[in-house]
Amino acid sequence: MSDPILFRVEDGLARITLHRPAALNAFDEDLARAWERVTVEATSRDDVGAILLDAAGRAFCAGGDVRAMSERMASGADLHAFALVINRGIRALTESSIPVVAAAHGTTAGGGLGILLSSDYAIVGADSRIGSLYANIGLTPDLSVSAHLAAAVGQRRALQLVLQDRMLTAEEALDWGLVAEVVPGDDPAAIADAVRARGEAVARFWLQGAFGAYGQAKRLIRSQPARTFAEQLEEEARTIGAAFDTPEAAARIAAFAAASGRAKEQA
Repeated sequence: MSDPILFRVEDGLARITLHRPAALNAFDEDLARAWERVTVEATSRDDVGAILLDAAGRAFCAGGDVRAMSERMASGADLHAFALVINRGIRALTESSIPVVAAAHGTTAGGGLGILLSSDYAIVGADSRIGSLYANIGLTPDLSVSAHLAAAVGQRRALQLVLQDRMLTAEEALDWGLVAEVVPGDDPAAIADAVRARGEAVARFWLQGAFGAYGQAKRLIRSQPARTFAEQLEEEARTIGAAFDTPEAAARIAAFAAASGRAKEQA
C-alpha cells in the first residue's frame, strides 16, 4: 500500500502531498495519522522556511472518506476522535510562524475546505470547485471550517456556503477572497501541474526573501483574535523590534539605505 502522504524537505521547502488519489484524497484513519505526523514535523524543523500543500490525482481533497466512516466508525465518539487527530495538524500549520501555500487543483469539499483554510495563500485552477456539503450527509462543519471560513470571506458568505449544497467556481472563490490566484487552462491534468508549479513558485518567493519576516507577519495576523487591540499593538512593536536585531534585517536595511543614498546622489 502506498503512503497516504508524501513528505519531503528540500532547500527550506517542506512539500506535503495528499496521496490517496483514487479516493480524491479524502481522509481515512491512515491519512489522518500521517497528516498529523508530517504537519507537526514540518512546523517543528529548523530547516523549514515555507510549506507547500498539494495533492496527487484529479482533486485536492474531498474531505472525509464517507465510506470508511460508515464501515469503521461505530459511533459519534469515533468520528470525534478522528477529527481531533486531523485538527492537531491544522493547528500546527495555522499556529506556526511558517507561511503555508496550498496548491488546490480540482475539487475541494467538506473537510478539504478546512485543509485549504489552514494555508495562508491558496491557488486553484480554472476548473476548480470549492464547497462545504456537510449537511448533504447530515453532518456539521469541522476541521476549522466554522472557525476559519467566516474570517476568510465574511459571516454572510460563510453562511451561504454552509447552508446550501453550492460549489463555488474558481472565479467565485477568488472574488470572495477565499483563494489568492486562479491558474488558467482547459486541460485538467495540465491545470493541476500548473497549479502545483505556481504553488512552488510562491513558496520559493518566500524562501528567497525575508522568510522569517513573512512568517512573523503570518503569525501576527493568524493569532490576532486572541489579543485585544492594545495587546496587538504591543505584540507588533515587540515583533518588529526583535526582527530589527536579526542579521537578515540588518543586511537588508543596510542594502536599502545604501541604494537610497545612491539614488539621492544621482538625483
